[in-house]
This record gives sequence, C-alpha cells and structure tokens, in this order.
Amino acid sequence: MAAKTLSLYYVLLGLHTFTFCISTDTIIINQTIREGDLLISKQNKFALGFFSPGNSSYRYLGIWFFTLPLQTVVWVANRNHPIIGSAGVLSINQYGNLVLYGNRDEEVPVWSTNVSMDVADACVAHLLDSGNLVLVQGISGRIVWQSFDYPTNTFLPGMKLGLDRKTGLNWFLTSWRSTDDPGIGVYLLKLNPIGSPQFFLYEGSKPYWRGTPWPWRPIPIIYNFSFVNNEEEISFSYSLDDSSVLFRMVLDESGMLMWVSWHESDGQWKEFWAASKYRCDSYGRCGANSMCDPNHVNTFECSCLPGYEPKSSRNWVLMRDGSGGCVRKRLKSSSVCRQGEGFVKVPQVKIPDTSTAVWVNTRMTRLDCERECYKNCSCSAYASIKIPGKEVGCLAWYGDLMDIVALMDHSGYDVYVRVDAIELAEIARSNGFLEMKGMLAFLVVSVSSAWFAIIIFAYLWLRKRKKRVKNKSKKRLFDSISGSHYDKDTLEANELQASRSHPDLAFFNLSTIFAATDNFSQANKIGQGGFGSVYKGQLTNGKKVAVKRLSKNSGQGIEEFKNEAMLIAKLQHRNLVKLLGCCIQGEERILIYEYLPNGSLDLFLFEYAVFGKFSIKSDVFSFGVILLEIISGKKSNGFHQEDPSLTLIGHVWELWKEGRALEMVDSTLKEAYNSHEVMKCIRIALLCVQEDAMDRPTISAIILMLDSEIDLPYPKQPAFIFRTSCSSSSIWEGRSSINEVTITETVPR
Repeated sequence: MAAKTLSLYYVLLGLHTFTFCISTDTIIINQTIREGDLLISKQNKFALGFFSPGNSSYRYLGIWFFTLPLQTVVWVANRNHPIIGSAGVLSINQYGNLVLYGNRDEEVPVWSTNVSMDVADACVAHLLDSGNLVLVQGISGRIVWQSFDYPTNTFLPGMKLGLDRKTGLNWFLTSWRSTDDPGIGVYLLKLNPIGSPQFFLYEGSKPYWRGTPWPWRPIPIIYNFSFVNNEEEISFSYSLDDSSVLFRMVLDESGMLMWVSWHESDGQWKEFWAASKYRCDSYGRCGANSMCDPNHVNTFECSCLPGYEPKSSRNWVLMRDGSGGCVRKRLKSSSVCRQGEGFVKVPQVKIPDTSTAVWVNTRMTRLDCERECYKNCSCSAYASIKIPGKEVGCLAWYGDLMDIVALMDHSGYDVYVRVDAIELAEIARSNGFLEMKGMLAFLVVSVSSAWFAIIIFAYLWLRKRKKRVKNKSKKRLFDSISGSHYDKDTLEANELQASRSHPDLAFFNLSTIFAATDNFSQANKIGQGGFGSVYKGQLTNGKKVAVKRLSKNSGQGIEEFKNEAMLIAKLQHRNLVKLLGCCIQGEERILIYEYLPNGSLDLFLFEYAVFGKFSIKSDVFSFGVILLEIISGKKSNGFHQEDPSLTLIGHVWELWKEGRALEMVDSTLKEAYNSHEVMKCIRIALLCVQEDAMDRPTISAIILMLDSEIDLPYPKQPAFIFRTSCSSSSIWEGRSSINEVTITETVPR
C-alpha cells in the first residue's frame, strides 16, 4: 500500500512538472524566472523577461509584444532600480509576493508587489493576453495585484487611467527618462477629476498639455471607450473590436503623447494621433482669457476673448508673447453684476480648462443655461454640451478662462463669454448694427441716466432696423432731371405710407428740390461733407432752406433713411438746426434743413450737423458740453467769467484741477442737489470733452457710467479751453481738424 502511494506521488509530481513546462504563462510559489527565461501569454501576444533598453547594459524586468520583430516594451517592473549583470531572478516568496532580486545573495529585493495576503502559499502569477501580469490567490481566485494598476509609459486596451476613490490608487502614465533609461521621466499624463474630467500632460508639476474635457466623442472605427464616474472610481479605458489590431497610447521621453498602430507591411509603429505637437497644443500658450488659433501659421496665433484686452500690449504686439494673457477691458468685481451684461459666442473651440467649471445641470437647454450663468455674477462663461446617452447639459465657468483653442474640424463646442454692456454695443456696432456714421444731430438730454439710456437706445434701435426687399418685378422709370432710375410703384407707396406713418416729417418732391437749388447749382453749394454736399435753396413760398444731398454710396436703404430722418425730426432742440423734411426718389436721399444765415451757426453748428463733419466721438463731445451747460446754467461760448479768454469748458477744467468743481453749479439750484451725483456728472462731462477723441468714452460707456457706481477714470485736458477766433479758417484748419467739433455761441429760434 505504501509502495502504491509512493508511486502515485511520483506520477502526480511528473504530471505537475509536465504541466509546468507547457504552462509558460504562469509562475507558482518557489518557481523562478532567470536570464533567458520567458513568461509567455497563452496566445503568444506578450512576453515577460529581462531586457536592456537601447544602448544600456543594465537589465530590467519588463513586458513586451512577443511576436513583433521590433521589441516594444509596454511595462517595466524595476524601472528606477536597474540590475547590473545577468543574475536577476523573479519568484513568488513565502508571503505570496512577486519579488525581484539582482542576484541570489541579496537580502533586499530591487522590486516587489508588496501586498498582504491571508493564504500566501496559494498565490500564482499569470501573464494574460492583454499584457496584464496578475497575482491571484489560488483558493478565492481574487486578483490581489496587477501590473495594469501601475502603468509606465504605455496605455493598453483594458487598462484604466483615473482614480480608485476607495483605495486612493491613481492610474496614470509616466514617460521614460530616455530611450536607454526606462526610469520615471519628467512627463506625466493624468486624469483631473475636478470640474468636468479632463486629461492633463504635466512637465514636472507644470501643465504641459490639456485634452478635451468630458464628454468625449467616441471613435467607433478605431476604438470604443468606457468612462466611469461614480462613488467608487473615475476612470477612462478603451477596447478594440478587432483583437488582431495592435493599438496603444504611449508617452515618450520627449513629452509627445501618441496613439500608434502597428503596420505589419512596414514592420513599424505609425502615428495615428499626437498631442503637444503643434504650438497651440502647449497649455495656456496665450495665457488666460484668450484663444490660440493654430491656423494662423504666419501670424500671431493669440487673440483676446470678447471683452478682454492684452495684459501687456508690448509683449503681445511687439514680442508676440501671449503667455501673459488678457484682462478685462473694464475692471469689475466678479461678485457684482452690471446692468446690460450679456454673452458673446466664441464658436467651435476646445472649451476652457474645466478645473474652474461646474456642471450646472446635465439636462438643460442653452437658453436656460445662459439664464443660470447670468444670475451668478461670478459666472464668466458657459457652454451647452450634448452628453452621450443623455440630453444637453450646462457647463459654467467661474474664473479665468484658460487654454481655449480654435478648432476647424467641427470637433469643438461653442462657448458663450460674459461681457459688459459696452462690449456688447461695440461688437454690435462693428457688425453694422450700431454704426454712428451718418448721425445728423446732437442729442440733448437731461442728467437723468434712465432717460438718457432710453433715448440713446431708441435711436440705435431705430437705426438697426433694415428693410428687407423681396425680389419681384417692378416697373422702372427714368428721371430726366436726376438721371436716376426708380421703381414707380415703390416710390408712390413709400410716399403715401410716409405721409401716414411719419406726420412729423414732410416729404418733398424731387422736382421741388431741383427748383429750390437751381438744379443743385455750384453757385448755391455751401459745403461738402463726408456723406454728401449741402446747397442753399429757396422754396416757392420764399422760405430759405439748406439741402443736403447724400452721396449715392452712403449705403442707406429707404426705410433706414426714413427712420433716421423721422427720429431727427422728433429730437428738436434750440441748439439744433431744424430738420424740415426729406426727399426719397430713385437713388436720391435728400434732407431739407432750416437755413440760418446769421453768420455763426452756418459756420459752426450748422459744419457740423448738416455737413456731416464729425467723428464717431463728436456726439460724445457735444453731450459733454451740453451736460456742463445744464449743470452750470450757462451757454458755452456765451460764458464770461473773471478770465474772458476761457470758455465754459476751460473754466470748469480750472475749477476741477483746484478741487472747486461744485462752484460752477447753477446758483438757482441752491442746495437742492446731490453733490455726489453732480460731481459724477461733471467728471463724466470732462471725460466727454477730452482733447483726444480716442480718450473719450463711447455712448454705451456713458450710459454705464451714469447708471452705476463704477470707478471713473481721471479726465485729461479738454479741447477748446481758450476762446478763439470764429473765422472759418480757424475752424477747419485748426485743432478741430482732429476733433471735428467746435464751440460756438448759439441763438435760440
């Protein structure tokens, strides 16, 4: 019986030995892997053994693709502790851990799995066809350690990048130091779970590149990815439908992050995609609140977002260094909302760094998302993003907007950036909606900011409306007097409608205008402006008029022209030359003004309103003058004080510099005014009349100043401080050639 038992023991031992010889994917306790030995996965896809990288003589324990002619290492155990010589040995010790020694005599291993287990003698190690080396407890079958939990520079199908929230284990890639040294390099790829998850490539502790934030778009032809974000973990992994395809991500020693695939015909890995390759790939290349456009090959790639300007104009313009980024054009507290704020769309971009972003809601329309962002004054931007398997979500940013990149392949999203009312007005004007050219009158309003805003925006809104003409056949006639073609039906309909809808505005027949000006005789021409010529004329009833004939390239349509003329007619003031009516016929656009032949108004306010000799900021100058007149109760050039050489502007400027500005307030007001409000109005008025037109605020900025408590800039020296001669040469050839406005004594009608 004992003999039979002994025989059975040797048979089983023989079977075990035979089994081990063919099971080259497994290591059991007391078994060793030495130089020349390989652990090979079942389908011969991966191998584990000792290798020397590049030109190095050091030995490392690693895993590589087994069947490829070019050795491609995907994992290294002792990457920071190389073995000198060829005496390395791998085994499972009595505690169930994989241990690696440089030689038999060493007491301390150069590498170990270092895990604690209840049943040590039951552990075995397997090299799987995925390239994952796993340590398994034989009784429970539980994986107690795996190489996929400790990636090196390669990301394989089935691996995870992210964070195990239960154990604190972080899955990330680190580059080699060089092609000869697999030690931990300076580059690191990590999933940042803050805000909307996104991958960061770091150089040391400094962000080097940033990937597109979640939600990511799948690439089903290449790979399928899985994203998990729950209480236990946040992770990204991928799989391949075709197991014969060799596809991997690698972070090389230069910091290049690449997806590569193996091409059997060429016997090499070929790049499918790469990051940190182009200039706009560098994280924050253009700094905060800016956008990098890789398509600007021969020009500066950086541009500020709407509402922002370069922090350093010198670096931005001269040095082409955008790293300093952009700051708001007008400083604001992030916790304070301003009236009139809105959002400007920045289309098709890699959305900003989401570390400062929050998912407001994963099911919300874009308009609802905008409302939510608008309600929070700290919200600097938002994006409406389709979430796979769900609806559209709302992502909002709170703080600086970093690392925005323009994308031309429709792979990006639209980002809506918060801007103030001034920026909205400037953007609208640049798009042709709020253009100020062609304005024909000075606006006179009270100090009340509310009324000022209402009148200004009423004017701009009326100018914004444009006529939409349907393409249809009309009977066209030729006017032998004007030499123009016009649509008869349209002309008659327009004049009939005008008489009903614009009772404040008279419509003149073109023949009447020709008769009044003697066919626009050169002898009656009294001026030439940027938008046409002005002629003196006389109607059949003997009334003298000034006729402004707009140039044919003025760009105004009929309805647009009528709306503007009607508004001017309604905004009558004693200091404005009166608009009597207009004429619209064929291509002719004509305005008929009251003619004032007193020798001053026709040279000054009349070079000004009728001739169209003004800049975009000249109406701002006029507002400043009128504001000073209202506060002081004095007329500008009719003003006489101790120094007769000073104009009203000059007098107020001197008081302002001496800190005595309130002395100019109309004495009839006595104490019935708020000194703070009056001082603010004086300051705004002085800002409006600054000598350099570029320093003067826009109308939208004035509205904001009047309607809020923002800090106002200190005004610079105004124009027209001193009283000058009223000769026409001094007007047209002097300083007004810059500002295109003068101060003149006006006579009420």
